[in-house]
Amino acid sequence: MGQFYLHASGSVFHACLHLTRPKLLIIDEVGYLKLDKLQASLLFQVISGRYELGSATILTSNKAFGEWGDVFAGDAVMASAALDRLLHRSTVIKISGDSYRMMEKKKAGMKPADEEAKKAPKK
Repeated sequence: MGQFYLHASGSVFHACLHLTRPKLLIIDEVGYLKLDKLQASLLFQVISGRYELGSATILTSNKAFGEWGDVFAGDAVMASAALDRLLHRSTVIKISGDSYRMMEKKKAGMKPADEEAKKAPKK
């Protein structure tokens, strides 16, 4: 969510409103990109608005709930409020193990980048 979609009018309010309307909103890779304070606030507003409407939201993240303060620009209070709304009427599915991309790499006989970095000579 590095960049929020802005409606043709350029209004942030309209962008948030636009994201609260769909019956289902999928937000992928929350925490992958750092959010600044404004982006974190906008994400919270979208989550809150969808919660108020009872709209379905699928959210993916590789961040543990305890790390969500960092996701919300260091604002642990906003992160807690967002998680409160997200978790109230939700099902959490925790997936462990390699991603499908990593499994494909292993099938092809390629080594993950972390393993290669560990084996590289130190300078």
